[in-house]
Amino acid sequence: MCETYAADPSGTRGRQYRENESDYRSCFQRDRDRIIHSSAFRRMKHKTQVFVEHEGDYYRTRLTHSLEVAQVARTISGALGLNVELTEAVALAHDLGHTPFGHTGEEALDEMMKPHGGFDHNAQAVRIVTSLERHYAEFNGLNLTWETLEGIAKHNGPVVGELPWALNMYNAENNLELHTFASAEAQSAALADDIAYCNHDLHDGLRARLFNEDELLDIPVVGPCYAEVDIRYPGLRDYRRRHEALRRVFGMMVGDVIENSRKVLARENPENISDVRGMGNSAVRFSDGMRKDIDVIRNFLLKRMYRSPSVLEVREQATEIIKDLFPIYMNDPRLLPGKWQVEVNSSCGETDLARLVSDYIAGMTDRFALQSHRRLVGDSCTMLGGTGF
Repeated sequence: MCETYAADPSGTRGRQYRENESDYRSCFQRDRDRIIHSSAFRRMKHKTQVFVEHEGDYYRTRLTHSLEVAQVARTISGALGLNVELTEAVALAHDLGHTPFGHTGEEALDEMMKPHGGFDHNAQAVRIVTSLERHYAEFNGLNLTWETLEGIAKHNGPVVGELPWALNMYNAENNLELHTFASAEAQSAALADDIAYCNHDLHDGLRARLFNEDELLDIPVVGPCYAEVDIRYPGLRDYRRRHEALRRVFGMMVGDVIENSRKVLARENPENISDVRGMGNSAVRFSDGMRKDIDVIRNFLLKRMYRSPSVLEVREQATEIIKDLFPIYMNDPRLLPGKWQVEVNSSCGETDLARLVSDYIAGMTDRFALQSHRRLVGDSCTMLGGTGF
């Protein structure tokens, strides 16, 4: 049974375009299903999480990351008495706006788009689900509920200051109340994202041999979990030892979020979802101690993984690919596929064209960006050797 501060499907603020709702699924279940069936969701299979998708079958992609986030988010949401379907919808959609080559591609595209409003992957996710997905006869986008769109836009907290252009375009006509916190369901998805990437990046970094288990033994949370496994299973082979330790790390982080958030919610005693949005701080959050420990893990990953020499080398190549492709399409829009060219006409100014090109490049998978660069530029930097991003 959901708590009073959970999102209630019967109280949804509705969809931008009126539809008859399903007899068998709640509006949030329907949102989740539309996200799963979208083209953007499928493309995440071949988009970088940390490692370029062709570098190994075992590394996480943006799609497998999103599935792990959704699984963790469901656990947190269910334990807190929230609406699990809304939580899952936000979790599955939170990375739809990512470019090829992960945050490296995003940074390169943002630099190219600075004269035209920049690029932000969260804003791009909103643009995708409200405009760029074009499968339905009666509307562009997926026509998701207000609550799901709110969660996608501000699951990381209020969006203040100058808005990314893609988010501003939608919000100007459909107010997502960006100055407030999102629902506790969206907050659960955001914390699940932190938990998932901390854990799977440790796992993938070990697999890639960017660091070893001995270097993890002095790290908070991680080290004690290895010690527990060594006591219980002495002599366990490396891969099993790693899995046993890191699944305990996962469990400790999830348990901390649930127990601490229960205390926060009991103390604040929100009576409804509006109270959650107006709390002035996240209702769903780590304890102070766990947050500090996670910061230590993040700093370790930053130094030993994200900024390792092999990773930086590949980042430079990925940046070059995006920066090569953008001006090519700007200078000759006829190189865009036919369905994209129909958006280009005599009244299309430079900024409109830049945003169209940005949409096109952002939607590319790693492999399609590599293929496009090879076809339009040559083989100078399209092999992307090294370890990843």
